[in-house]
Order: sequence, then C-alpha cells, then structure tokens
Amino acid sequence: MVSHAKPAYFIYQALESFLSFLHPIWQRIGYQRTEKIFAFTERNIKGLLFDCQMCGDCILDKTGMSCPMNCPKQIRNGPCGGVRDDGHCEIEPEMRCVWLEAWRGARILTPSTTAVPDLEILLPIDQRKKGHSSWLNKVKDRQNIKNIRVHQSDG
Repeated sequence: MVSHAKPAYFIYQALESFLSFLHPIWQRIGYQRTEKIFAFTERNIKGLLFDCQMCGDCILDKTGMSCPMNCPKQIRNGPCGGVRDDGHCEIEPEMRCVWLEAWRGARILTPSTTAVPDLEILLPIDQRKKGHSSWLNKVKDRQNIKNIRVHQSDG
C-alpha cells in the first residue's frame, strides 16, 4: 500500500475527520457500544490494506502508510540496527524493513524530500488499547485535547 501512499493518506485523513465530526453521535450512543463494530470493521479494512495489527494507536499517517507494528521487534521510531544490505529484516529475511517502506511512503507523500524524512518521536504503544479501534481512540483523544484547551483558556 506504500506505493499508493498519497491516496491512502487522503482517504485515511478524510475518514478520521468524518469520524471526529460524528463525535456527538458516538458519545450519545456510547463509545463502549460502538467499539465492537468499529474494531471489527477496522480489523478487516486495515488488515486487508495495511496488514493492521490492531495496536489501538494507529500511526499510519505518520509512517508513510506503512505499519511499524509489522516489524518483528515492533519498533515505532525507525529501523533497528539489523536491516540487511538488501533492505530486508534480520529476523524475517523475506520481509522488507517496514521502516524503509515508511520512508518510501513518506517520500511519496512529500516528494520534495530527498533524504530520510523527519518523523516525530512516537510514544510507546499503550498495551491497554491493543485490539481496540484506533479510529475511536483518536476521536476520543481529539475531543479530550479540545476540552483541555477550552478549560485552559477559561482559567
């Protein structure tokens, strides 16, 4: 999917924005009630397109549409020291390094990039989110950030 990173990125962003727009509905229904259907849908769609591992904290939009959870070491901040000369993984030699793929996807998203793109440092996975919908988690996180900003500006 990395070779189609640009359209995948725009679809991913549009879906995330649409789900955020519908936050009042998810909140009214209850996030717990919608979790199973979202997790099922996400597992099937993202599993098919990105080999999603359902970490609950998706960062495809930050990694050139390459899922770093497919790395046997699950490294989220760049490749380990074991990338082979041919760009393949030291643990699974038939698999291309997901971080080399992430950089390839990032270059597709920002073609002016000639070197390794600057990727933000990412926090470790919150293991409590594993198996849950990252789409719903992102919507909830966005709303929490908005609420914090509103309370900070009030005080």
